[in-house]
Amino acid sequence: MDKGRVFRDLHAATFVIPNPWDVGTARLLAALGFKALATTRAGYGFSPGLPDGGVDFEAMIQHCRELVAATPLPVSADLEKGKGDSAESAAETIFAAAAAGLAGCSIEDFSGDEERPIYDFSHAVERVAAAAEAARSLKHDFVLTARAENFLHGRPDLDDTIKRLEAFEKAGADVLYAPGLTDIASVRAICSAVSKPVNVLAVPEFTVAELKEAGAKRISLGSKLTTAAFAAVERAASEILGDGSFGFARQAMPFSRLQKMFAGS
Repeated sequence: MDKGRVFRDLHAATFVIPNPWDVGTARLLAALGFKALATTRAGYGFSPGLPDGGVDFEAMIQHCRELVAATPLPVSADLEKGKGDSAESAAETIFAAAAAGLAGCSIEDFSGDEERPIYDFSHAVERVAAAAEAARSLKHDFVLTARAENFLHGRPDLDDTIKRLEAFEKAGADVLYAPGLTDIASVRAICSAVSKPVNVLAVPEFTVAELKEAGAKRISLGSKLTTAAFAAVERAASEILGDGSFGFARQAMPFSRLQKMFAGS
């Protein structure tokens, strides 16, 4: 089975792609009926107590291998800026991602330097073009997502974001993504400006129906499931320490269900 092709075909209609942070959550989400999975750099970082961006590239690739092996679903990876700043390193990122068994990955224009967080336009486009050329050279299908990171790094410039996404599309990206949007009008503007599928990061202000109507094809959750799980632990701990009670356990997933799900794994 060409998981890249399966993943690409999912973009014909609007779908939600959740972001597990370990093998257990990957298997749970697959069992619940999702059709594809995506990594979360922040969620994976938080699980061993590291900040977002605190996991190096090789550790992230090993994490990707583990998630790919955990279920038969296509897995796409958030690989930040990839192996480095150059266009060549963007191409090397694609080869590493494909070797890990991923069906796709994202390349973004965040430099990692908070002083100059967003790559210059021409350099960002060159990186996407190199990644796209690498993806097309593979023997199997591979879905390249190009991310414009303005809204996550203090640059809420919709016009520049659209300009970048349009250029990324021309450079060969398969999916376009501008995380950090919080209004449907902006989502609609981006979806109208490009012809390739658009991924949108879910926020409480959105619904699946609204995003579908606006033209989005893929809806990802980022670190939201991870932070929701941490919040559940925090609420339980607060109840124990503050009230001396254990009512949180009534909302827990039954032990027997998890035992059955993971038996023989």
